[in-house]
Amino acid sequence: MSVLDKRSAGRRQPRPGASPDTDAGDTAAADTTAGADKSAPEHGRSGRRGLPLALNAVSVALGIALWWALASAGFKLPTPPEVVSRAGTLIGDGTLADDALASLTRVLVGFALGTAVAVPVGFLMGWYGILRGLIEPWIQFFRTIPPLAIIPLAVVAMGIDETPKIFVIFLAAFLACVISTFQGVVNVDRTLINAARVLGAGDATIFARVVVPASTPFILVGMRVGLGSAWATLVAAELIAAQEGLGYRMQNAQLYYDLPTIFVGLISIGILGLLMDRVLLLAERRLTRWQERR
Repeated sequence: MSVLDKRSAGRRQPRPGASPDTDAGDTAAADTTAGADKSAPEHGRSGRRGLPLALNAVSVALGIALWWALASAGFKLPTPPEVVSRAGTLIGDGTLADDALASLTRVLVGFALGTAVAVPVGFLMGWYGILRGLIEPWIQFFRTIPPLAIIPLAVVAMGIDETPKIFVIFLAAFLACVISTFQGVVNVDRTLINAARVLGAGDATIFARVVVPASTPFILVGMRVGLGSAWATLVAAELIAAQEGLGYRMQNAQLYYDLPTIFVGLISIGILGLLMDRVLLLAERRLTRWQERR
């Protein structure tokens, strides 16, 4: 009898004083317990996934209730029904859709350009010390200047068409993303780089296989921050001779003390920004699955 046969026979032998039926029952019970243990974490994970959504719904309901209470208490705020009614009017005549599309286009173009420039600049600053010394002072200098303060210069230098609006949004997104990318490259574990060099990898291979993957979480966080900065700059950017856009609509409503329209613009900007942030968050989770999450 071979060793494998002996082991198989040994596993098939019943315990002393126990019948085969008892052993079979014990085995079935053990399998059932193991299956229950495996399914328990799955139920726990599904419960944890549903909890944030429930908390979000409760938070929104409480926020609307507080808003309604403040408006009813005499604060200069429109009530939720007034805002819903004005939103219905703006949706019905197509004004809200046109304004949302104009603002979304400006934010997307400015954000895309800002990210496209920030990522390579951040990589170069983090990888090459000479370029860091040349570029970093200018980055830090412009970081201290609010993008809104650039509007007068942008109008004089670029005119009053779409270019200065997009440039201001571009600058806000660029400054947020370039710093995060730079920090991602600087914080790459040097042990990984040295190990790759020992294995014979060149700079291009190390950059593509080590630095870029390790910096990806920082880049995505910087993109999310840059997206928020782009939306925050939108209203001021649309001060530049705009004829449509959510920021323009809010500025125009301010002249007539039209609070419901202002609230419709605020809520629309918040919803669009939140949806875009969720898309980036989903991309971050898919691209950084290797990271340990809490």
